[in-house]
Amino acid sequence: MDWLLDPDGTGGKLAVMLVAILLFVVVMGLILFLVDRPRRVPGWVVALAFAGPAVVMLAFGLLYPGLRTIRDSFYNRTGSAFVGLDNYVTAFTRDEFQIVLRNTAIWVIVVPLVSTLLGLIYAVVVDRSRFEKFAKTLIFMPMAISMVGAGIIWKFMYEYKPASQPQIGLFNQVLVWLGLEPQQFLLSAPANTFFLILVMIWIQAGFAMTILAAAIRAIPDDIVEAARLDGVGGMRMFRYITVPSIRPALVVVLTTIAIGTLKVFDIVRTMTGGRFETSVVANEFYTQALRQGEQGLGAALAVILFVLVIPIIVYNVRQLKQAEEIR
Repeated sequence: MDWLLDPDGTGGKLAVMLVAILLFVVVMGLILFLVDRPRRVPGWVVALAFAGPAVVMLAFGLLYPGLRTIRDSFYNRTGSAFVGLDNYVTAFTRDEFQIVLRNTAIWVIVVPLVSTLLGLIYAVVVDRSRFEKFAKTLIFMPMAISMVGAGIIWKFMYEYKPASQPQIGLFNQVLVWLGLEPQQFLLSAPANTFFLILVMIWIQAGFAMTILAAAIRAIPDDIVEAARLDGVGGMRMFRYITVPSIRPALVVVLTTIAIGTLKVFDIVRTMTGGRFETSVVANEFYTQALRQGEQGLGAALAVILFVLVIPIIVYNVRQLKQAEEIR
């Protein structure tokens, strides 16, 4: 079985691929055979045949790595000695990790709020306007760019050259045109964290706009007409009619962006590599586990990230259930 678990060379990898394909064909053939004979086979067997492979793969791909990560978080860097909560104490008390936690908190607070606010304003302003399709397409386009691609684009925009040289970065060129000195935007902490956050906001504002624009379109016309007959308009219409009507969509957008922000890795890794006090939890556990060989500390940071995500998911599920009950 060693050749199957640890294939050696191109031939071994090709053999593993053929075994996987053969296994897939056998499983699908068995499922189709069972479905074709519903009178002879109980329903639970058919359900097990369909769901069983997916459950097994999920357990192998998600459950086992998760449990293994939790286990590793209580061991030293090599996994040879049990150290209890030492890795967690280090993660919360060492100065550099406190900076990481501070940066993560800033990301989770700023990105969802600003992205949702910009998306909401944009959705309201361009709704039913003459150039609605073009305007929405323009702000949604960054969503089609990968995080790495966005990081590279903005890194060029922040690029710094001495004042005596031609500027490559857009922002520094604007500063030169205004008669100011070019700045190294990605080096000065803590402002550099906000320059990285701007990239995430640029990407997520399009997502927020799309969801909220659809929610605004779904507001019943009779509610809007009744409010107008009562003399409600302008900001009062927005505050008392639009926002309460799209509250479930706002919750979904905020929590979804917050979860994505907690896991942010690509932007930080691409633009600064986590240096200059810009690292976040997702980048730091990668650095500790895979770059510095601190398996236990990296696992502890991964568990912390997982724990931070859980309350947001629970809140999101509860809000969705309440919305369904109201309907």
